[in-house]
Amino acid sequence: MVMTLIRMGFCIGLVSLGLAIVGNIDPVAAQTGYGANPQLPPPDESLIPTVNVSKAVGWKPGGRPIAAEGLQVSVFATDFDHPRWLYMLPNGDVLVAESNSPPSEAGAPRRSIRTWVRRLMMGRVGAGVPSANRISLVRDADGDGVAETKTTFIDGLFSPIGMALVGSDLYVGNSNSLMRFPYTEGATSIKEPGIKVTDLPGGPVYGHWTRNIIASKDGTKIYVAVGSTGNIANNGYDKETNRANILEVDRATGQFRVFAFGLRNPTGLSWEPVTGILWTAVNERDELGNDLVPDYMTSVKEGAFYGWPFSYFGQNIDERVQPQRPDLVAKAIQPDYALGAHTASLGIHFYQGSLLPAEYHGGIFVGQHGSWNREPQAGYRVIYVAFENGNPVGMPKDILTGFVNAKGEAEGRPVSVIEDKTGALLVSDDVGNVIWRVTPM
Repeated sequence: MVMTLIRMGFCIGLVSLGLAIVGNIDPVAAQTGYGANPQLPPPDESLIPTVNVSKAVGWKPGGRPIAAEGLQVSVFATDFDHPRWLYMLPNGDVLVAESNSPPSEAGAPRRSIRTWVRRLMMGRVGAGVPSANRISLVRDADGDGVAETKTTFIDGLFSPIGMALVGSDLYVGNSNSLMRFPYTEGATSIKEPGIKVTDLPGGPVYGHWTRNIIASKDGTKIYVAVGSTGNIANNGYDKETNRANILEVDRATGQFRVFAFGLRNPTGLSWEPVTGILWTAVNERDELGNDLVPDYMTSVKEGAFYGWPFSYFGQNIDERVQPQRPDLVAKAIQPDYALGAHTASLGIHFYQGSLLPAEYHGGIFVGQHGSWNREPQAGYRVIYVAFENGNPVGMPKDILTGFVNAKGEAEGRPVSVIEDKTGALLVSDDVGNVIWRVTPM
């Protein structure tokens, strides 16, 4: 208890004085926590946890990220309120979930000093604003790569993230429920009230609050990514029922089951085009050092256990978690590909277009939101990983960088990645409040 108070007292002083350490962004090539078999250092539980916050300041007029050689980046749409997730409708309209974490509910456990400090951190990096609770629709009718219109598509939601269209049913993942709305092609708004398909794990402790969704290929199921309430089941493992997993919801009945579990905070969901297997990006645990534990992306196997909270990256036991579950750890599957420690890898998208150079076809783009507790900083970029025969190969390639300026301030933070109807890459930036568009030079 005394050690915890010392740690938290240091963090409080650091934040209140604005003395966050400013470090360089780690080049992808210099990190060891990437790839199918990353080097994992020993755990490093220091007395004082690392605090390295990039204050969110937004872009100066004319500012933008830096695109990889052969690519260019431009503004597709702007003037949003914390745009988190993107979804393209069949007619090319793009939906933008403007969202942030829900407020605490009555009945939630008393907030710890650690949680309070974390909220301060999140505020500095641009994640402390109230949620807009809406989905906007943007349309590029003339095909010039710039959206001319933006309308409020659905309002009055509850920290929405995921979107999926099946036939004329549009599904939305609220932080506490899966909703269904009637959709007509070309509509710029939906006024009809949604129908709740099922409750999802929510308050009073939301913790990892995003609920991304994706429909099965035959449209009969909706898969929902649900994160844990805390770092390593700090609130009690009994509070993690149906959390830290991917749920499979039956569209016809609204009943769900756990499809895969032990995933601390799954976010991005995408179907690998060769094998047809579901992939997800997962944010791993904190406070084991700068280089532990790497976030990762992995194929999602039905019924599989991925370690959380008892072990990480396979069967590496987290000694902080007691009592342990050796029976579960023995079944823990090693993820397919590490994405660097504390990078906050969120959106993923398998590229199927032909506009970008051929080298990008079939591989995966990843939006790395960026670290707040690593020295030097990591993430704050969009990367690309090539695939062969349904498996990732080689090391990542930077696609968009330059989100952090020379002062260590975050001018932007990438989140969701999709491709538009032309094959251009769209990237949401929830600090810059803009959607970026990446095309060939």
